[in-house]
Amino acid sequence: MTKKQIELSAQDISAVEKPANRARLVKAPEHFISQDFIADVNAHGLDENRRGFLRKGFLSAIGGAAASLSAPMVFGAGEGDPAILEKQEWQTTLGKNVATMPYGVPSIYEANLIRRESPGLTRVSAASVAFTPLQGLFGTITPNGLHFERHHQGWYNLNPETHRLMVNGMVKNARVFTMNDLMRLPSVSRTHFIECGANTGLEWGNVAVPTVQYTHGMLSCCEFTGVPLKILLEECGADLKKGKFLLVEGGDGSGMTRTINLESCLDDTIVAWSMIESCLDDTIVAWSMNGEMLRPENGFPLRLVVPGVQGVSWVKWLRRLEVGDMPWNTKDEAVHYIELMPDGMHRQYASIQECKSVITTPSGGQQLLDKGFYNVSGMAWSGRGKIKRVDVSFDGGNNWRTARLETPILTKSITRFNIEWVWDGSPAILQSRAIDDTGYVQPSIKMLRDVRGNRSIYHNNAIQSWKLDSNGEVSNVQVG
Repeated sequence: MTKKQIELSAQDISAVEKPANRARLVKAPEHFISQDFIADVNAHGLDENRRGFLRKGFLSAIGGAAASLSAPMVFGAGEGDPAILEKQEWQTTLGKNVATMPYGVPSIYEANLIRRESPGLTRVSAASVAFTPLQGLFGTITPNGLHFERHHQGWYNLNPETHRLMVNGMVKNARVFTMNDLMRLPSVSRTHFIECGANTGLEWGNVAVPTVQYTHGMLSCCEFTGVPLKILLEECGADLKKGKFLLVEGGDGSGMTRTINLESCLDDTIVAWSMIESCLDDTIVAWSMNGEMLRPENGFPLRLVVPGVQGVSWVKWLRRLEVGDMPWNTKDEAVHYIELMPDGMHRQYASIQECKSVITTPSGGQQLLDKGFYNVSGMAWSGRGKIKRVDVSFDGGNNWRTARLETPILTKSITRFNIEWVWDGSPAILQSRAIDDTGYVQPSIKMLRDVRGNRSIYHNNAIQSWKLDSNGEVSNVQVG
């Protein structure tokens, strides 16, 4: 920290000493959309009546959450907090046995913090998205049970004993690998973010969703383990002078196939049976994620990990790799995952996830109940390398302060940032702006639209704005 940051920190923290400044924050309502409502929207579409119902449900949930938070306890002379002075039940009774739950689960008090589907995105849930609840996470690692889902024809429980990976094309020795074959090879473990190319896509036109779970929740960060792609290609004698491209094929019913540019991958990819990395040295064929085998919804038993590249190229249920000398232009790259530019041309193969950040606390749907000290926290990431700096503004971008980056700061991984702030009760607009080690600066939404128009779906890495009203409510807003 710089001397100025330390002075600001001391000044802000000193505000906590005053009882009036013991600030409290109400969590965003995590359960304002019911499964019945999602099913209704998927069946009939999101018309204006249903949009109104959605807004009403969200506002009602906000009010209920604030009302349920008890006021600060104040004790008179000689009084004290019974939670401290009196023995609690768990202090006087025998607790549960070890291995009561052979596979551990979160506390019952965290039951609302789950992946959630946004209604109206797709016709059927088997080809939809379940968003990671970023507003409730700490640090940088996403728990396996909260890793976002994006499927094109649902997920499957594949039998690892019968699963096979074929490597063919411009290779001397085409081979078929079993899981045992793969897991006997030298493996690596690396931590990387994965972000769907459509993350924040609903915001291209205008403010569309209320919380950070839905604006940015197609994002997760995990430690992946698997065999580097380079080792597999060397095993098969791949011609890497003429063979510049790799066709990656998944084993699901949608026939998901993607072209990977080997020249940009040779240092980055892994085939994963958990979740791992990106082309040749960085790309991984992965079988493990966060120390355990991949979850079925994340590609068990095998997936490709391509660091820094949009999630659709991290093909799940990986079954084939074909080396070739030109792109395949498969349906999922010639019809889908392309962007319509203002001049009518299509932007294709724009796979890198550019530098981006978002404040997660406080964020949309949350409420600040008191004036005083708050720790403002968020995430930053870049598909081109490491995060170098994050600036935070509390006045809509007129003035910026440099946040503190928490370690470890890893390449193509999420970096956590924090900054201290004393809220005086005035309206505010909170923003974060990330800069990576290539010098790329996260753009405003206006800067992005000036180049890309507003008919896009993918690769929205614009600065996110959260509006804080004087009553403490935080909402999603766009600032030019």
